[in-house]
Amino acid sequence: MTADRDVIVVGAGPAGSAVACHLARSGLDVLLLEKTSFPREKVCGDGLTPRAVQELRTLGIDLDAPGWFPNKGIRLIGAGRRLEIDWPDAHGLTRSRADLDGLLARQAVAAGATLQENTKVTGPLQARGRVTGVKTETGTHEARLVIAADGASSRLSVALGLRPSATRPIGIAGRRYFRSPRHDDAHLEIWLDLAPAGYGWIFGMGDGTCNVGVALLRTDHPDYRSLLSRWLTTLPPAWGLTEDNATGPLRGAALPMGFSRRPHYLPGLLLVGDSGGMINPSTGEGIAYALEAARIAADVITTALSSPSPEEVLRKYPSALKKANGGPFTRGRAFTRAIADPRIMHLATHQGLRHPTLMRYALQTVGAFQPRTTT
Repeated sequence: MTADRDVIVVGAGPAGSAVACHLARSGLDVLLLEKTSFPREKVCGDGLTPRAVQELRTLGIDLDAPGWFPNKGIRLIGAGRRLEIDWPDAHGLTRSRADLDGLLARQAVAAGATLQENTKVTGPLQARGRVTGVKTETGTHEARLVIAADGASSRLSVALGLRPSATRPIGIAGRRYFRSPRHDDAHLEIWLDLAPAGYGWIFGMGDGTCNVGVALLRTDHPDYRSLLSRWLTTLPPAWGLTEDNATGPLRGAALPMGFSRRPHYLPGLLLVGDSGGMINPSTGEGIAYALEAARIAADVITTALSSPSPEEVLRKYPSALKKANGGPFTRGRAFTRAIADPRIMHLATHQGLRHPTLMRYALQTVGAFQPRTTT
C-alpha cells in the first residue's frame, strides 16, 4: 500500500470535504478533487439538524461567525393541523449550500489537505484487483486509498460496477429561493400531506429569503415541478412565495436513500455520502449522514493505515455504517413504502399531528431525532 498520496477524495461536497478534513488532521497526505469550482450551487433544503450541527463542531467550524441562521425545531403541518416540536437540548441551522460547501472545503485545506478544483475524475486506476488511484482529464493520481464522495451519480462507483439497487428507493427533490417575510421563522416548516410519500418545506434563511421545495421519497415518475407549483398557489400571497419574488430558477436533484449503492467498500475504495445512498429514506435528510459517514470513514482509515493488517480493518467499514444507521434506514424504508399508499399517508398525518408524543416517538424511530453516533 505505497503510493504518491495516502488518500484521494473524489468530490468536495460535505462528505468529501469532511473526510478530507478529518484525515488531514490525523497527519495523512490527502488530495481532494472537485470537478467544479467554488462557490457552486447544489440543490438542497439547506436545513441542518442538531445532528449535523454537532458534526460541524467536530470539524472545528466556527458556528458563531456570520452566515448561519439558527432554528429551534420543526413545525409539521397537515390534515388541517399544525404541531411544533423543538429540538431536544440543541438547535439547528440553515445555510445555503453555495456557502456551506465552500466553507467545508476551505476547512479541509486549513487542516492540510490539497484541493484541486476544476478537476474531473474520469475513472479509477486498478492493479491486482485493487483501486490504486484515479484518472483525470489531465493525468493520473495514485494513492493508498480512494474515497468516492462524488454524489448521487458517482461515476467513479459506476465505473467499478457499483450501481444503485433496484430494491432501494431513489427519490427526487426540487427547491427554489424566494424573497419572503418568513425568512426569519424560528422553525423549519414541513407540510406533510402534499402527496403520498412526499412533503413540502419552507426553511427561513435569515437573509430575506426562504428555501422552499418539495421532496418525493418514493415514486417512479416524479413530477416535483407540478407538485411545487400547485402547493404554492394554496399559500397566502403575503408570504411572498410567488414568481415575482423568486430569486432564481427551480432546480431538482435525486435523493439516493437507504444505502442504495453497496458495498460501501471495495479493495482500495470507500463510498461516503450520496455516492453510497446515505440519505434517510423517511425524511430525505442527507447532510448529517454524509458528515457522520465521513467521520466514521476517517476513523476506519486512520486505524487501518497504522495497522499491520490494514485490509482487515478496512473491511469493517460497511459494518460500522450499518451499526450507525442500519436500523433507522431499514425502518425508514418500510415507513416510506407504507405512506406511498394515500390512505396510510392520510392516516399517519391525521393521527400523528393529533398526538405530539406519538409523533415525536415516530420521528425518533426513523432517525429524525436520533443523536449522532460515536465510534
